[in-house]
Amino acid sequence: MKMHAIVSGKVQGVFFRANTADVANRLGVTGYVRNLSDGKVEVVAEGSHDKLLELLKWLHRGSIWAQVDAVQHEFSENEEEDFMNFTIHY
Repeated sequence: MKMHAIVSGKVQGVFFRANTADVANRLGVTGYVRNLSDGKVEVVAEGSHDKLLELLKWLHRGSIWAQVDAVQHEFSENEEEDFMNFTIHY
């Protein structure tokens, strides 16, 4: 399964990407996290539905320095894996 999420709020410059990658790696989820030019953060993740829900729950809280205002997300079926691990895109 694949999840695409856009996180808005104070989510850049507060270690949000690094913490997201740590959580995703701990859950065994693959994909990436990256900053967007509008101040939001994009997360694309693949894994089991349960693990993606755990990651989504974390995205709503964010890192200790973040202030998450909203998380838009969608799930889709993924027939083949696109990612080998979870990375931070710069």
